[in-house]
Amino acid sequence: MAENEYVPLFETRQVKGRILFRYIAASILLGICFIIMYRIRYFPVGGKAERWTWIGLFLSELWFSFYWLLTTVCRWNAVIRIPFIHRLSQRFGKELPGIDIFVCTADPLLEPPSMVVNTVLSMMAYDYPPEKLSVYLSDDGGSNLTFYAMLEAANFSKTWLPFCKKFKVEPMSPEAYFRTASEPLNVQEWPSVKRLYEEMKMRIETTTKLNQIPEHIYKQHKGFREWNFVTSKRDHQTILQILIDGRDTNAVDIEGNPLPTLVYLAREKRPQYHHHFKAGAMNALLEVHGLDANGGPCFIGTGCFHRREALCGKKYEKNFRFDLKKLNNTKVNERASLLEETCKVLASCTFEHNTTWGKEMGLIYGFPAEDIVTGLSVQCRRWKSMFLDPERDGFLGVAPITLLQLLVQHKRWTEGHLQVFLSKYCPLLYGYKKIPLKLRLAYCAYNLWAANCLATLYYVVVPCLCLLKGITLFPKISSPWVLPFAYVAFSHHAYSLGEFLWCGGTFLGWCNDQRMWLFKRTTSYLFASFETILKLLGYSQLAFVITTKVADEDISKRYDQEMIEFGVTSPMFDILATLAILNLLGSFGAIKKVTMHADKGFKVLDQFGLQILLCLVLVTINLPVYQALFFRMDKGKMPSSVTYKSIIFALLACTLAVY
Repeated sequence: MAENEYVPLFETRQVKGRILFRYIAASILLGICFIIMYRIRYFPVGGKAERWTWIGLFLSELWFSFYWLLTTVCRWNAVIRIPFIHRLSQRFGKELPGIDIFVCTADPLLEPPSMVVNTVLSMMAYDYPPEKLSVYLSDDGGSNLTFYAMLEAANFSKTWLPFCKKFKVEPMSPEAYFRTASEPLNVQEWPSVKRLYEEMKMRIETTTKLNQIPEHIYKQHKGFREWNFVTSKRDHQTILQILIDGRDTNAVDIEGNPLPTLVYLAREKRPQYHHHFKAGAMNALLEVHGLDANGGPCFIGTGCFHRREALCGKKYEKNFRFDLKKLNNTKVNERASLLEETCKVLASCTFEHNTTWGKEMGLIYGFPAEDIVTGLSVQCRRWKSMFLDPERDGFLGVAPITLLQLLVQHKRWTEGHLQVFLSKYCPLLYGYKKIPLKLRLAYCAYNLWAANCLATLYYVVVPCLCLLKGITLFPKISSPWVLPFAYVAFSHHAYSLGEFLWCGGTFLGWCNDQRMWLFKRTTSYLFASFETILKLLGYSQLAFVITTKVADEDISKRYDQEMIEFGVTSPMFDILATLAILNLLGSFGAIKKVTMHADKGFKVLDQFGLQILLCLVLVTINLPVYQALFFRMDKGKMPSSVTYKSIIFALLACTLAVY
């Protein structure tokens, strides 16, 4: 290859099955048009109840059609990127850019220090020049337990990093690696490294359980003195400690190789100053050093890399050039101790006053979903984004394992998305003439999660009650108009299942995915909508709920057995249980109509066939709810109070519907 020949770092390819997707989408659109024609042509002229229920169902179907069209447009021209990692050295040689990796934690009880340590160690073990890699931990809980765990991580990294490099360890989190890997042959270091990790883990967990740093450890590092001045986790000075200084020639592992920089930061917090939750933590760190074809993927959550200029408010210009040589020649000569004191002011409560931080620079303040509004503002400054999904997972995270944690997490996300849509950052307006229309629509697909709640609730509740009342909402089974309803439902879900299986999922996994789809829309999205309305009216304040990353042994065991965890009382569970009981009663009522009147059974099936089928599908989806309500005896079952309330609410709704 010629020395000056351009070497592409990735290749763009069309997603497989694109033509099939377009044909199916076009046929579904045609089916939707026929459904709309049916709703208009056969509008009931009879009773008032029939007319209003028909109108409500028609509006719900119009919303589902709009939202389906919105997501389909975003997927119409999907592409994938194939990276060529080995070409990095060909393109840049030794002039690779420096990378800062941010890790955030906020509560040592909900996010155990031993888990944080594994995250940090996996980041430090990246296959990247260590002298150009810096890992920053933002501890918004200001906990000396987390700081102690970081000291342990810094010490263990001297053994773990060369072990990862020598034996190409996957995954690079020691907990995940030693839990899944069997001892390889002819690797003498394996038992000793595992023993060192388990000893470190035991020390961290013991200290966390006791909630106290042993005296002999307290005296080993000057950083612990900072906690002598800490009033509480919401009232303390900036705590900044450089645990490994990558510039120091003595910062090496057991084989003499340089180590990446490791920094601990607990930004200053005072009761009289708003700390802006996770966005504020990320900005404090900044202040101290598949839908690409739409114009770039949306930035949603973690697992991404940003150019520093993009996050710091700089607009992209055509003549912009990233000068790696100039950047890499930028050196800081201060000693670590002096640098710590110098940088503390940058993480103080008052540093951002009268600046554009949180508005034009860094992560945007004022939203629970700081990631999506920040990504939107960055892209509106002409920076482009790219989605990479390499064969080897770039990032692995921890997801909630109980249903309530999942629903609460999605409530926060959904609330944040809706607030973005209703603010000046609405993608349709804020991104006008700045980013492509398809990218703005891609953001709206997430921003409008919450708007699905009312249409979904209507479709879950009203057809069931109308079935008991004897009101027909769908065409007869013998009518040709049943075909578009059947085709749209079948083809949409069949393609969804095929896509799920093609991506490596299972049929059971797809079924559970449909359950979560229903559960989120009828609870998380509903509560997020109400919270947003209350906030807009001034009756509620912005809050940030931390999702717990730890569960007890019994819960973990039930999770491994694929059992949904209920176990506590919650208004969300009241809704789920009531809807489940309601559709069960509706199904019983339909079966009674068919079996009790043999002469009219076929007529009932013909007239109410689709409504009965809808109820039975919802009953099938809610099978885990029925098990938790009536059959399970473990601690993960539905609480008795939820069972009683749901039965009463469902019976009351059925009684009112019938009479």
